[in-house]
Amino acid sequence: MSRRLFCELGPWAYRISTAKEILLRDCRDLFSRTKFARERSPSLLPAVICRHSSLIRRTLGDVDQALQENKAENLRLAVPHVDKILIRPGETFSFWKLVGNCTARKGYREGLIIKNGVPGRGIGGGMCQFTNLLHWMALHSPLEITEHHHHNGVDLFPDYGRKVPFGCGTSILYNYRDYRLYNPTNQTFQFTVWLDEKNLNGELRAQHALDTAYHIQEKDAYFVQEPDGNWYRHNQIYQRVVDKRSGNTVRNQMILENHSRVLYDPSLIPPASIRREAE
Repeated sequence: MSRRLFCELGPWAYRISTAKEILLRDCRDLFSRTKFARERSPSLLPAVICRHSSLIRRTLGDVDQALQENKAENLRLAVPHVDKILIRPGETFSFWKLVGNCTARKGYREGLIIKNGVPGRGIGGGMCQFTNLLHWMALHSPLEITEHHHHNGVDLFPDYGRKVPFGCGTSILYNYRDYRLYNPTNQTFQFTVWLDEKNLNGELRAQHALDTAYHIQEKDAYFVQEPDGNWYRHNQIYQRVVDKRSGNTVRNQMILENHSRVLYDPSLIPPASIRREAE
């Protein structure tokens, strides 16, 4: 029998462990030389690099839809902290540095969270959708992703209105699981985000149009039942960078490979996507 972690001894131990991790992250940031993006501009930078939107109220298995309504309110509270933020050359964008801790005192509600690979409830739930949006736009730019966590190893819900390849999401937890980007270029970038009745919307903008175009492609995607009896979802995510003037591919690299256990009813897997034998 494996030894239990301190944080698994009870709620009190989990709170102590969380407070310790938050303090450690604060101390590392305090003594680092990282220059964090803090400035906002009331005006928008002229060049749109990427535009994306994601549905707020999704059908996720048997998840209580009230959690989806609460997520909409949580996103409404968080959006102004990121909207129109400038990321100048040499600066690092940190989601938690801008949004802060999502507490009930600030008006955040109980929403869907993923903890230890399973769905749950928690105050401020739904922020992963926010960083998912930012991450997808960042993948279409030269911004460097310096911190990115994701729900690795599990496929929690059947696809419903999916717009991006499986596995392109993020996992965040205040403040020691952050989403961070570094701007290595010589021009300033800007996120602008807003809500409408159905979607969380965003744009990544810049001072000038890019000379290159970024394409995210999914390859080798399939479901398979393995000898352990479990079903798994596999795919590879590639980022292809193309020179706009010549049309030549500058770079084409795999940025992520997923092989995740399916945790929902396998009968919901599309038959056409099943690979009959593991390869």
